[in-house]
Amino acid sequence: MCANNHFSPTTTTEGSTMLCSEGRLSLYCFLATAGLVLLPSAPQIYYEVVPNIWGAILWGPVLYYALINMVIRFVLRNNDYQVAIRSSFLGFVQAVSILVICFARTPWQQFGVYGCFMSYFHYSEFLVIAWANPRTLSLDSFMLNHSIHYGLAAAASWLEFLLELYFLPEFKRYGYIWLVGVLLCTCGEVIRKVAIITAGRSFTHLVQDEKHAEHKLITHGVYAYSRHPSYVGWFYWSIGTQIILMNPICICIYTLVSWLFFHDRIYVEEYSLLNFFQSDYVRYQKRVPTGLPFIQGYLLE
Repeated sequence: MCANNHFSPTTTTEGSTMLCSEGRLSLYCFLATAGLVLLPSAPQIYYEVVPNIWGAILWGPVLYYALINMVIRFVLRNNDYQVAIRSSFLGFVQAVSILVICFARTPWQQFGVYGCFMSYFHYSEFLVIAWANPRTLSLDSFMLNHSIHYGLAAAASWLEFLLELYFLPEFKRYGYIWLVGVLLCTCGEVIRKVAIITAGRSFTHLVQDEKHAEHKLITHGVYAYSRHPSYVGWFYWSIGTQIILMNPICICIYTLVSWLFFHDRIYVEEYSLLNFFQSDYVRYQKRVPTGLPFIQGYLLE
């Protein structure tokens, strides 16, 4: 299937990796869709050109997005089409989220901020891999099909937000606590992306069972403070999304489930890392913590 196809990186004459063609295509589609949806929609909403009845205010953005998708379908084929359609979708979500932030009421503005972080997280996962380690780039790098559990968790957070907004609206208007979520998401996003770029060709989205020639033990940069900074960033980002939505139930569930997931993931990953790097990794473990609370990883007795 296309989702499992890997793309060929573009390299300079010196052999250093540049942003591959799929990365450039994704960037064009993400920015173009966001811009082409935002530019005509914002003034239409601001000047009340479209009546705010029966959801008509959203018809314009959806129509622009549909037209963009028709063009993509006509121009591109195969993997290029698959990359473009996903990037365009995330650009559309980003644009609509910005419109919600600008023109909706306060509780929905929080949902708009959440939408911005969600769309940017998934798009930037693909873009950063396209830059840092294009040899492992695939459609799965968007992380849109991460797992059924991931999708169910997202749906549960939307459901809680809507139910509490309808039955307990005061839950969503409790000061500016949700801005703490913005801070967590921003810091988590930065930490994760810096970790991916720092690791470069040693970073993959999947735990590796075999050591490859490009695998190196990274101990500098953010890895000097945390053995798993990409997981640290993702952990706090996931909690931050629920603080933005002011979802008390999902805040607790996301914290627990994310902790359990990374606890098991780090344990399995460090078993492989100890096989790859042996005594070097043992010394690294003694110097640097995992970065996540109460998670020690796989330690040799």
